[in-house]
Formats: sequence, C-alpha cells, structure tokens
Amino acid sequence: MQQTALKPKKKNAGYRLKRAFTRYWQLYLLLALPVLYVLIFSYKPMAGIQIAFKKFSAREGIWGGDWVGFHYFLKFFDTYKFWEILRNTLVISVYQVVASIPIPIILALCINCIRNKGYKKTVQMLSYMPHFISTVVMVSMMMQLFNTRSGLIVLLFRSIGIEIGDIFASPAAFPHLFVWSGVWQNAGWGTIIYLAALAGVDPSQHEAAIVDGATRFQRCIYVDFPVIVPTMVILLIMDMGRVMSLGFEKVYLMQNDLNISASEIISTYVYKIGLTGSADYSYSTAISLFNSVVNLILIILTNIFSKKVSGSGLF
Repeated sequence: MQQTALKPKKKNAGYRLKRAFTRYWQLYLLLALPVLYVLIFSYKPMAGIQIAFKKFSAREGIWGGDWVGFHYFLKFFDTYKFWEILRNTLVISVYQVVASIPIPIILALCINCIRNKGYKKTVQMLSYMPHFISTVVMVSMMMQLFNTRSGLIVLLFRSIGIEIGDIFASPAAFPHLFVWSGVWQNAGWGTIIYLAALAGVDPSQHEAAIVDGATRFQRCIYVDFPVIVPTMVILLIMDMGRVMSLGFEKVYLMQNDLNISASEIISTYVYKIGLTGSADYSYSTAISLFNSVVNLILIILTNIFSKKVSGSGLF
C-alpha cells in the first residue's frame, strides 16, 4: 500500500504576526511612536479635506455645513487669475527642479575628486553652510545686495557702467532671483546625499580604469556617475512630487505690487483667500486639494517614466 507523505500545515497570517511581534517586540515598540505621530498629525487632519466640498461654517464645524460638491473647484477654474497663478507656479517650479539637479551632482563629483582631506572638508563645510540660513534672513540679504542705492551687486555693475535697476520690482527677474538664490543656498546640502552614494563605489573599478588609461574625468563619467544615477532618479521623483508646492515663505517675502504678475502662486493665493481678505476656508481648501492632487499625479507619472527609462523608481 502506497503511503502519501503528510504535508505540513500552513500557518495562518495571525500566527506568523504574533510570532514576529513576540520575537521583535522591541522594534515594534520603537516603531509605534513614529506611526502614532503620522496618524495623529498627518492622517487625522485629512478629515478637514471635506470642507472643500461643503459650505464651511465655523459654528457647525467641519462635519456640518451644506454639501456643494465641486462648486469651489469650478469657482477656482473660472477665476480670471487661474491661468496666471498656474503658469507662475509651474514655470518657477519646473525651473527650480531643472536648475537644482545638476549643480549638486557636479559639486559632489568635484568634491569626491579632491585628494587633500582637510581641503575637502573645508570646501564641503563652506558649501552647505548657506543651507542653515533662515528664509527671512536669506530674503533680507538679497534685498540688501540688490538695494538700488547701496547694494553691493548694484554698485559693482554700476562701476562698470551697467545700470540694473530695481531687481525686486521686475516681474521678469523674479523667477531667476528666486531659483538661483535657492540653488546657491541648497546645492551644498544636496551634495551630502550624492557623496554618501559615491562612498559605495568599488575602488577596484577605479584601479581597473587607471590600468586601462582612463583620465580622472573619464573615471568620473563612467565609474562614479552611474553609481549616483539611482539616487538622482529618486530625488527627481520626490522633487516632481513637490512641483506645485513652492515654498510659501520665500515667495511671499519677495512678493510686492510690482512683481505680483510673476510671483503670485497657488500657495500665496491660498493664504490670501483663506487667512486674509474674505477668509473663505472652503475655497482655499479646494485650491489646496487641487494642488495636492496634481502633485500626486506628477509623482506617479514620473515614477512610471523612470521605471521604463532607467529601471529604478521610488515605488
């Protein structure tokens, strides 16, 4: 009589979860605090999104009010400022992403090539120090540098016979001033991520390249650069997810009546609609929700495109 081998019974998911929790309870305990923080301060406030579809009343709260559907979204789409605000947001955001990607990569590759450790640390420290300058101080520095009477940059141009005028009053100059001041401030900090990726380069690859007669520049291109491509892709996807979410503080501080046509973006418009003027909370929430949905779509599309082109993505 042929005997059949007994198959071991599969343990259910509850048993495996209980066993894992019993074995690694210390790690789950450490994980509990961050999870609670995210649930309380990130997910719980999302209940307020519903006021974008209601006529909000402070007396009735977020759970009260009449349901109006997509009324406030259509109101935003129909406003005469919609295309101007959307254009300004996209132009400055895309400009910022394009300008901020290559500078940290080039800086990281250059710093990685430095042989003298003391000089290397000095350059690295000086390059990322501007990152710790607050937004208010940063804008104040730019206002002093471009002051039409005593600004250092204005005086330098004036000394060679070039009159640049009031930069902060020029709508055309606003995107350049905003983007390149941000590149200068954050380029050094961004190099830290790429330098960490470059630390994983196998030294034997450089040794083999040297034997083959490769120059230092060729080793940077063919040995170092491919290592940081996955990191660059992940950072690009994360930046694309923030395309519609420009920093409110810096734009608002640089904004004035003369450059408003180029500096009015979604975040500043939401602030003016929601907290000043009419204080229309439902309308401002609808605009913010539209902004978040566009960001979500952009990050998903960028991730799909990245997977097809480079084979790596964020998720």
